[in-house]
Amino acid sequence: MINGAHAIIYSSDADADRAFLRDVLKLAHVDVGGGWLIFALPPAEVAIHPGDENDVHELYLMCEDVERLISQMHGHAIACTAVENLGWGLRTNVTLPGGGRLGVYQPRHERPPQAAAAGTAAKKPRRRTARKAPKRAAKKAPRGAAKKSTRTANASGTHSRPTRKKSTSRRKR
Repeated sequence: MINGAHAIIYSSDADADRAFLRDVLKLAHVDVGGGWLIFALPPAEVAIHPGDENDVHELYLMCEDVERLISQMHGHAIACTAVENLGWGLRTNVTLPGGGRLGVYQPRHERPPQAAAAGTAAKKPRRRTARKAPKRAAKKAPRGAAKKSTRTANASGTHSRPTRKKSTSRRKR
């Protein structure tokens, strides 16, 4: 049914923020034309929180170590807010080059199991195919029996490749 999610970040400087996702966060991407980049995201999760109004959505990226992330962002001259301990996670806000803020947190809550990368829910069942009969090994001659050569001499006196004898009997299956 559902095989992914597409999130949109609106920005007053979309080119700068795309460069941030591409060059700083190093997210894989495709250019769908005209410089419009669509970025791959790691596995995601969604939660429904109670609220006073509908149509309010938030996007947070997650990391394993928020302090290390902040240190890496400072190395790129990207500002981050002080870490907040919210119980369910440690959160900072990264200031994007376009001026917007993007929440990033280190989760402390249990995470749901992720679907396989190939999208197990989207896979179609495999069709059964007829099995081929196994090939039977040729019977070996008993030990000590003389081997007969199946090679034949051609007009120049050299030997050609061995020939196979055709079986005339039919086997029952």
